[in-house]
Amino acid sequence: MANIIIQGIQFDEKSSFQKGPRLAPPLIREALYCGAMNLFTESGITIENPNIQDNGDFEILDYFDIEDITKKHLSSADKIFTLGGDHSITFPILKAYHQRYPVLDILHIDAHADLYHEFEGDQYSHACPFARIMENGFAAKLVQVGIRTLNPHQAEQATKYDVEIHEMKNLDLKKIPNFKNPLYISLDMDGFDPAFAPGVSHHEPGGLSTRQVLEIIQNIDTPVIGADIVEYNPNRDTQNMTAFLAAKMMKEILGKMIT
Repeated sequence: MANIIIQGIQFDEKSSFQKGPRLAPPLIREALYCGAMNLFTESGITIENPNIQDNGDFEILDYFDIEDITKKHLSSADKIFTLGGDHSITFPILKAYHQRYPVLDILHIDAHADLYHEFEGDQYSHACPFARIMENGFAAKLVQVGIRTLNPHQAEQATKYDVEIHEMKNLDLKKIPNFKNPLYISLDMDGFDPAFAPGVSHHEPGGLSTRQVLEIIQNIDTPVIGADIVEYNPNRDTQNMTAFLAAKMMKEILGKMIT
């Protein structure tokens, strides 16, 4: 059974439009452990497990510290589960992962492709992590699901890096491929329709339902070696709806990682 470390990365300095995701990690944990839900996944696996260790939250002042923190945790665990934070954190996490897992695939669930070469003058913006990941060869395959904001530049980037995109306009979950390599999951909370996840900085209507994302996760049949949940903005939430949704997804993904 895999040893998993949970790390909270409190960082949103690379966010555009609104700040707030740095506040998310402790609130997701609070929802998970408040007693309103139990700690079993829908598949009957409990995350109350001695192989899962929570190392707490890290306030990040220097963006590049994220890589060092992740490397340190990977030196004593098989897998890392990260609570973010804005989506810029995924690049330094995958950079740390590359030494341990030189060949992996990524499942990226999001409203946005995050493939800009640079955004507002910053190549490390939360709108750019998957451009940095792919240009550095940190993933053998990138599959994106839920995209509904694709523009010509990002479409060109997707072609350049051979990204497989499943847009919402013609989504068929049955067409999401089986992955051949160990899998990293990156779940941006704005991949959900705002009706399910109002607590995000960028409301993009027409998104995924809770059940659709659960179906995607539950149908994964390859080892999940890491994951992050990002872009929950508590400043925009309604009655902690998004915190509880993130906690539900945390539980389900950890259930996949522990097996």
